[in-house]
Amino acid sequence: MNYFFPLLDATKTTLLIAITSLVIGLILAFLFTVLESWRFKPVAWLISIIVIVIRALPEILVVIAIYNGIPLLLIFLADEVLGGGLDLSIPLGFTDLNFHLEITNFDVSPILCGIIALSLLYAAYASQTLRGAFKAIPIGQKQAAEVLGLSKSRTLFHIIIPQIWRHALPGLGNQWLVLLKDTALVSLITVNDVMMQTRSIIANTREPFTWYLIAAVIYLIISLISQRVLSVLEARTLYFENKSTVTEK
Repeated sequence: MNYFFPLLDATKTTLLIAITSLVIGLILAFLFTVLESWRFKPVAWLISIIVIVIRALPEILVVIAIYNGIPLLLIFLADEVLGGGLDLSIPLGFTDLNFHLEITNFDVSPILCGIIALSLLYAAYASQTLRGAFKAIPIGQKQAAEVLGLSKSRTLFHIIIPQIWRHALPGLGNQWLVLLKDTALVSLITVNDVMMQTRSIIANTREPFTWYLIAAVIYLIISLISQRVLSVLEARTLYFENKSTVTEK
């Protein structure tokens, strides 16, 4: 019974990573979608290459690369941009206080690296779903908004985005379930999530089947709750469309 409370804390960590990655991933996916459709081709090509590379690599490789690559990148930037250190000078009027900060190592949070990796993975796939939803909107609606004198920002937020959300929600929901399962990968970078805590419990109890089954039940419960929430959201997005269809009949 003493093992259930650490497993509960690990479940909270898994949910924190998954929900945070979802929010950041959606923002990045929207940016990727906009930039890939930009008329300035170099930026569009760059974003397309980034998306293709992320989608082509195994998820586990992306997580490990982010975890091991960020400290190296920060050290490189510190050496090239800051010259290996940071010099600060605070003028006090009668004298100056000078500080020199040596930058030789970075201790990056594994949770932060996991969130970055999962956010990029979610954004790479979700951006393609959003692109498809964007193309599904008839061009006549955008032209009608221009005729009515709506600005591009109002057209985007009041006409385009609500319809994109309706078309993309099923695909984004499926990708959320994939993201939820991919959180198990962060255990490889020492994040105390459900899988890492399960392995730690198994090492003490020598009961792998029991505890892996419990971990499976935890993921199943979260997935079922997620599917229920997604069903409610889909029903709400289709409510006014179904109502207008009934009215026309």
